[in-house]
Amino acid sequence: MPAVNPVYNVLFDEIKTLPENYTVEIFNFIGYLKAKAAQKEGCPICVKLRDPVTGEPLYNAETKAGIKEVDDMLAAKIPNTLKSFNSLDEMLADLDSDD
Repeated sequence: MPAVNPVYNVLFDEIKTLPENYTVEIFNFIGYLKAKAAQKEGCPICVKLRDPVTGEPLYNAETKAGIKEVDDMLAAKIPNTLKSFNSLDEMLADLDSDD
């Protein structure tokens, strides 16, 4: 039997710390990501390529710009325009409305 990737163990341990009623929301979010990945022929937030020399992830320009924007917001270089949500369902509804 193949060994389980240690990152999965960490993920499972984190999920176990959540209240029981979050299970449905976790599975809903996983389903949402899988559906988006199927539509766009890949996960929109996943790294597809790695640098052959360093092994560092290679992000597309849109992802790099998003990471820089969040870093700038956290450093108070630009105003924080991020939305906040009260539930996973509310966030997913907002994401779906952007399509």
